[in-house]
Amino acid sequence: MLARLRRLVGLERRAAAGAWGEAEAAAWLEGQRGFHILARNWRNPRDRRSELDLVARDREVLVFVEVKTRAMGALVGGYAAVDERKRRALARAGEAYLLALPASRRPLTYRFDVVEVDDPGEAGRRHGAGRGVRHYENVPIFPGSRRS
Repeated sequence: MLARLRRLVGLERRAAAGAWGEAEAAAWLEGQRGFHILARNWRNPRDRRSELDLVARDREVLVFVEVKTRAMGALVGGYAAVDERKRRALARAGEAYLLALPASRRPLTYRFDVVEVDDPGEAGRRHGAGRGVRHYENVPIFPGSRRS
């Protein structure tokens, strides 16, 4: 019954597209930008709702990455979907990640990026269709913090 309900609502299809988009974003950041991916889908052990899609290193800067996968030609881009409520949740998750690190390993600088990935659809993903990736660096969500 639950599986049928998920199919009707499209949750399975959206979850598959989201996972595909996160993998594409990670590959793009590593291959095109030279990032080193440290974690995928990191969750705060104290609050499992707090999640970071990707945590990466860009040289000496720790980068928290929110990945937004959108259908090709979507009217609203992924960057616009990161509204004030989502920014607050991501800031909490980022702070939790930093606090989970030993003090000696906490970076001096960190930032928040958004990566939009165009989804060519299920058939396109299966056949290796090209992806469109847009990378927005240093999105302001950490007011008064030590961003780069």
